[in-house]
Formats: sequence, C-alpha cells, structure tokens
Amino acid sequence: MKKTLILVLVVLLFASCKQDPRTDFVINGKAEGIYNGIRVYLKNVDDQGREAIKDTAIVMDGKFTMKGSVEEPSVYFISLDGTKGDAILMLENSEIDIEINKENPLDSKVTGSESHIGFVDFQDEMAQIREEGRQIMIPYRQLKLPEESDKRDSLQLELEKVSVRLIDHPLNFVRNHKDTYFSLNLIGLEANKPKFKVVEFMEAFNNLDSDLKASAQGKKIKAKLEELLKAYEKVAYLEIGKVAPNFEAPTPDGEIVSLNDLKGKVTIIDFWAAWCGPCRRENPNVVRIYDKYHDQGLEIVGVSLDGQSRQKDPKQAWLAAIKQDGLKWNQVSHLKYFNDPIAKLYDIQAIPATYILDAEGIIVAKNLRGKALENKVKELLEKA
Repeated sequence: MKKTLILVLVVLLFASCKQDPRTDFVINGKAEGIYNGIRVYLKNVDDQGREAIKDTAIVMDGKFTMKGSVEEPSVYFISLDGTKGDAILMLENSEIDIEINKENPLDSKVTGSESHIGFVDFQDEMAQIREEGRQIMIPYRQLKLPEESDKRDSLQLELEKVSVRLIDHPLNFVRNHKDTYFSLNLIGLEANKPKFKVVEFMEAFNNLDSDLKASAQGKKIKAKLEELLKAYEKVAYLEIGKVAPNFEAPTPDGEIVSLNDLKGKVTIIDFWAAWCGPCRRENPNVVRIYDKYHDQGLEIVGVSLDGQSRQKDPKQAWLAAIKQDGLKWNQVSHLKYFNDPIAKLYDIQAIPATYILDAEGIIVAKNLRGKALENKVKELLEKA
C-alpha cells in the first residue's frame, strides 16, 4: 500500500511539472549593418497565393523584435526596406532568434524553431543538387571544339537530369519527410505555382502523418488539393503517356490535315503565331531539327494562333511568316487566335508551346525547346 501511494505521488508530481504548450512567439532579430529606422516586415502567403503583411518592426541598434501568435507552425517571410530578397522561417509559438544576412537574406540563421529544421533540410538538399549541376557545368562550358560535340551533348543530358531533379525536389522532399510541418507548408506553397503536379502531391499529402493532415492547415490544403484535382481532371487526357487527341484543320490552301494521318511517325505539334516573338526566334531551331531528322521519320504540324484583333490581315501575316522563316512542314490554322479549336483542345494558354508524340501518337514530352527538343526527337527516332 505504501509503495502504491509513493508511485501515485510521483506521477502527480511529474504531471504538475508539465508545462502547457506555449501560445505566443517572440522573434529576436539581429540585423547588423542595417541603419536605425529601417522597417522590417513579417509576411506570409494567403490561401489565394497573395502576400500578406502580418507585422512590422523598426531596426534600432542592429536589433528588432516581433511578437504574436500562430495557430500552428507555418512558413513566414521577413524582409527589410532597402534589402533585396526575403529571409524564410518556420514560425511557431516559441522564442526564435534570427540573424539577418543583408547580402543574401535567404542565408539568414534561424534558431529556436523546431519546425524550421525541416526547411533547413530542404535547403541543404537543394544546395547539393545545385552543386552537382555546377560540377557538370564547369567542363560543359569548356567544350567548344566541333570534335567535342558528342561529349558536350552527353553533359547536356546530365544537366537536363539535374534540372529535372531541381524541379522535382519539393515533391520528393514531401515524400521523404512525412512528419514535418514544413512538408505540409511546402505543399501549400507549391500549389500556387502554375505547373503543379496535383495528382502526385495529393498522393504525398495522403501519406503525411495523420496529425499533420488533421491540423487546421492540413484541412485547408486538402480542400485546395481537391479543388485543383477537379480542374486537372478536365485536361488529364493531355498528360504524358496519353494518346494525343486527334484534330483536323485547314492548311493555307484549304486542304484538311488530320493528326491521325501522321501516326507511325515521331511528331511535333508546334503552336506558334506570326505575332509571337519567342516563337519566331525558336523557328530556326525547329527548321534545323526538321532538316536533320525528317528523312529519319520526323514530322511536324504547325498550328498557328494568328487571328489576333490587331492583325489587319491574319492570313497574310501567317503566310508571310511561313515564307520568311522557311517552315517546310504541315501548317494549319483556323485564324481564331487562342479561340482556335485545336488550342482549346490542347489547353494552350501561352505560346510557343509544343507536344512531342512518339510513333504511336502518345504524348511523351511537352514544351521542349532548343537542344532539349532535338535530344528528345533523336531519342524517339532511335527507339522507333
């Protein structure tokens, strides 16, 4: 009985010593080299992807202080008047110290926020990928002689792989860090970007720890993902791996060209217009690729989005551009600008835009330009 009583007293003692969760934050800022009177801003990004100022402070004697509370750990930004860029921190209800790097605010040092460790891990992994790219870029830039072209092309492919890894880094980070608030915040930030892989991020979200998904922020992000998923499903037929939808359209001479007529050939669908400067600058590269690979099985269909209201004679502008740029492949257009039915079918929001199809008519890549476009064409023809 005596032992039982002692055990109960010990349990009660530990319970009474347990502290309630902190409900406020204090940011102690060091801003060496920043003049007195400079204003500091604490900002975040709202549900619509817009920047919102949450608090301000004034630098005095190289220091500033901010106080408040947050419902749960979230990504916030700190900026200073006259300083380019933002410092990033995971803000939580704790005492946080931040040393502002005025030359590169992104390198500011943050301590005191446990959830900030996730952001540091994210940045470190990103820096490692960039360093790998830099190590490839050094010899790549030194290869300039014609006889070094094969080696240069090989390094170009390695650089493209690094570029893909950088693009995919946020998604891979979330997949590999299922228990950190930064992963949850990262999904929310990425969801505001135009090229958002909603299916993959929804899957990654579903694999997060249950307490993260059940949080207030988790519920908001889930609702946003579901909304984006509905929009995505309307154009899911255009994803890589899908068969490109067929279309028929008139050439300048009024003949009808069908995409299905080109099956059996590696095909580029090239959306462009006479009025589009970037399109016209890319045309010499497309001409070069066509001349080099047409005899090996490459076809191109140019879909013009001429028909802009400011064009006095859209068809004449289209014909003149075809002649001036030496476009030798199939050209079609309804001369209806972005209301062209093919543009709508392929969800074209900006040009230049390309869809690259294999010999079976399956979409294998999108919006490649320059050397990347040639490399993909070469790869597909070698497989055909």
